[in-house]
Amino acid sequence: MESPADRDATRLYARLLAEPGRPPAELLPDWDDRRLAAATAELLALGLLQPTAAGPARDRTCDRAAVSVDTAVRQLLLDTDRQVADLLGTLRRARDTVDRLHTGYLPVQEGHRAGTALEVVRGADRIAALLEDAARGARTEALSLRPGQDLSGPALAGKLARERLALAHGAALRTIHPAAALRRPAVLGHVRELTGAGARIRVAHTLPLWLIVVDARLAILPAPGAGPGGDAPVAEAAVVVREPALVALVAELFEYFWSAAWTPAELLPGSAEVTDRHDEVLRLLAAGRTDAAIARKLELSERTVRRLVAELTAGLGAESRFQAGVHAARLGRV
Repeated sequence: MESPADRDATRLYARLLAEPGRPPAELLPDWDDRRLAAATAELLALGLLQPTAAGPARDRTCDRAAVSVDTAVRQLLLDTDRQVADLLGTLRRARDTVDRLHTGYLPVQEGHRAGTALEVVRGADRIAALLEDAARGARTEALSLRPGQDLSGPALAGKLARERLALAHGAALRTIHPAAALRRPAVLGHVRELTGAGARIRVAHTLPLWLIVVDARLAILPAPGAGPGGDAPVAEAAVVVREPALVALVAELFEYFWSAAWTPAELLPGSAEVTDRHDEVLRLLAAGRTDAAIARKLELSERTVRRLVAELTAGLGAESRFQAGVHAARLGRV
């Protein structure tokens, strides 16, 4: 359906064609300035008003004349062809630049890296850039130990963005956090988002250092003197390892900790209910109650209690009920 603005523009166009050379205000004296300006702007947008040869001030309506629809269409197509040609030229120049980078500079970079099995990177900004590049280049897997957390909003958002980038490229993401860190809402929310995006998260009681391994081709470790704890982005220096044998050794170190870590109950489906029920069982176990006594207290079957105790033991990385209680006490859950 034609709008009032369209009808005004059509009416103005008809009058301009019928009486060329006359200013629009004279053609439609009963229109106010706002109505006339809106109709004129519509004709200008459609290319139905174009500058006259003698008109020095191109932005003045009186220096523009109504043209045929065919003329407007031809001008539109010419303008579009010119824009496409400009874009193709930009694309060709970009391709030429990429070719120059690949043929002239990439061999220099790779040659430098091939001759440098270990590289020390200093400064938080440079380390953050290094991690960004590693995430962008991840294609098969990205492994990391995270003994500490920078809990600031920008730091967690940066980690999430990098890790989502690796996941988007199809890389398998596995990370180990300290179990106690998940008691902090910011960290728990962060790892839940990662789990929802496809990452695999486990926790351990203690982690001696942070490390990152990408695609079995790159490892990043804290530099000597930089301190074992914390996250790479807040460290003062990091060691970049590219020697395949050394990277494989760092990956084996990660696998050692991964095998001893476990998936926390907070990340299991229905985690809120699971955690509350498990915490009730933990408190009763710590009080020395038997499975039968716990079942009566919680109005559950003994079979369900035994299952909950088994889940608790596995979830806490314990080998016995007693060890589960010790681990739970360390985490402040009892």
